[in-house]
Amino acid sequence: MAYADAVDESFRMAELLGGLSLACDVASANVPEKALRTVVLAVEVGRRHGVAEADLRDTYYVNLLRYLGCVGYAHEEAHVYGAGDDIGTRAVMGMADAGDPVGTVRRIVGGIGQGGTLGGRVRAVARILGDGQAVQGHSHAQCDASQRLSDMAGMGPRIGATLRFICERWDGKGHPAHVRGEDIPVAMRLHHLADIVELALQRGGSQEAAIALARRRSGGHLDPQLTRTFLDHAGELLALVDGPSCWDRYLAVEPSPHLVAKAARLDDVARAFACFADLKSTWTLGHSTGVAELADRAAAAMGLPDDERATLRRAALLHDLGRVSVANGIWDKPARLTVSEWERVRLHSYWTERALWQARPLRPLAQLAGGAHERVDGGGYHRALPGVALGRAARVLAAADSYRAMREARPYRPALDEAAATRALLDDVASGRLDRDAARAVLDAAGATAPRLPGWPCGLTDREVEVLRLVARGSSNKQIGADLGISPRTVQHHVAHLYAKIGVGSRAGAALFATEHGLLGPAT
Repeated sequence: MAYADAVDESFRMAELLGGLSLACDVASANVPEKALRTVVLAVEVGRRHGVAEADLRDTYYVNLLRYLGCVGYAHEEAHVYGAGDDIGTRAVMGMADAGDPVGTVRRIVGGIGQGGTLGGRVRAVARILGDGQAVQGHSHAQCDASQRLSDMAGMGPRIGATLRFICERWDGKGHPAHVRGEDIPVAMRLHHLADIVELALQRGGSQEAAIALARRRSGGHLDPQLTRTFLDHAGELLALVDGPSCWDRYLAVEPSPHLVAKAARLDDVARAFACFADLKSTWTLGHSTGVAELADRAAAAMGLPDDERATLRRAALLHDLGRVSVANGIWDKPARLTVSEWERVRLHSYWTERALWQARPLRPLAQLAGGAHERVDGGGYHRALPGVALGRAARVLAAADSYRAMREARPYRPALDEAAATRALLDDVASGRLDRDAARAVLDAAGATAPRLPGWPCGLTDREVEVLRLVARGSSNKQIGADLGISPRTVQHHVAHLYAKIGVGSRAGAALFATEHGLLGPAT
């Protein structure tokens, strides 16, 4: 397989993040380009309202990066409140309104756990209605994840600080800090308006429904002055996002000067989106970054040139981006998948390829990343490509992904030790599924261990790192106490202390911190 030439020396961040936003769309059961239409609406309302250019630039990128937090609470949305379906739970709760408790209850009862059993749905509804901490936990996770991933992508402190207000409301009934009115940055107030209008267009099916919803929420959820501006110009504003695609309009509304970055910035963005994909399930934390490190070392051992290694490294980081399109009830299932579940899993690599193809700076990676699950014998997915179509980079990526996954625990099996994983990888070579040279390079690379740095980041103690690893994986205080031989109350104290040290308020934030700093431990 021949891949495109090396990435250009510089690129527009709008093209990069706009393409990758497709993954955020599918993660919450939104139609493609939902995030882009929200950007267009937010910026254009701001322009008509007379918002300053600096705030409009923030608005543009805040409206894109806000969705990076959408998987921050996926584990809880699936297994505590959603009968296994985190995507469906987000779709239901996206239109919930704290100012309309009766309507919110009706929405929850009618929508939560649609694909599950009756008993599972009843339990999920009871939990979400009976847990007073659910909304607070969700808002902490959304804010922590969006802010930390934005920081990882190098978007700067203004954007990161604004993302702390994702779940706040004009009337102060939001979360987690109950900030109200103009204390919420205008970029986020514009997002709140544009987001709910675009959701209403999707789910209400008409401009009239969107206008009516904005009017109802004015002064409660939404800034009344910004809403007035939207209502005064609703026809022309909604026309801007009408049509088969708003990609050109999205690029055109970016305030000048356009944000341009060098190719090296791709590594930061790719790592942020790798963590976004891995955050979805507690079973996959650190997987994509681990595959990228392993593949890069193996490629060096095979003598791949530097430009090809850079493409492979970025493709490895992003190879499972499409995982966010599949409900956690499938990824976390401890039993054999059904035929229909397997089909959904197989399609995740398709969504990876599509998201990368949408982002022009990442097109050289799209086919390689989307082919991470292809096999030399043609038995892989999603294209079932024959071995002759797979270049050296593709063969290395397939072997690195396989080996890394085997060294990680999954809900249906424990992690394989080094000897067992080595045997399994060589069995795949013998059966013709994996390339011999690529597999050998991966095994050699896996034998190299990086030296441990002295001390832990942010002054964490050894015990706090142990607790952090278990929190990140979704363990309860009771489970952590049993694993470490300490009381749940002691665990609670450790969690409070480590959260304060690393500056987060949720499991999602803790998981991203652990991933970013390599604290998840060996994949064993």
